[in-house]
Amino acid sequence: MSDNSTDTKPAPPFEVIRRPHPHPMPVPFVPGIKVEAGTRFIFLSGATAYPWDHSHPHVPEEFIPPEDIREQARRVFDKLQYLLNAGGATFRHVVRITKYMTNLDEHDAVVEVMKEYFGEHLPTSTTIEVRRLVLAGYRLEIDMIAAVKDDE
Repeated sequence: MSDNSTDTKPAPPFEVIRRPHPHPMPVPFVPGIKVEAGTRFIFLSGATAYPWDHSHPHVPEEFIPPEDIREQARRVFDKLQYLLNAGGATFRHVVRITKYMTNLDEHDAVVEVMKEYFGEHLPTSTTIEVRRLVLAGYRLEIDMIAAVKDDE
């Protein structure tokens, strides 16, 4: 379920700060975003593909992370989409994203999935390779910051 920037809602309360020259590498990268006054922020903690339902007394199959990093990424972005929507925002309101990955060789696959959710909108971003995440087998964690006009 994607929620990209092609919807008809009012424009987010920020402006992308552009580089004087195009970036030589084809990476989804924005150097900065200026946020307008009268804006509320939504801060989302790091999300992994781990399900929210912790009621099971044992570790059922759905708690085992998928091998495919794309599927892990979709689960992460679905969870973040739910949180953004609960806070009155969409992916087009996101101004900052940090990706923590245990294997940077999988970055291109994560970016492919990210585009499914963000469309043409690019937030500022940082990607960090880490040795491991809190739960074994999970290879991706993402946190975000969104900016929404106070009157939205």
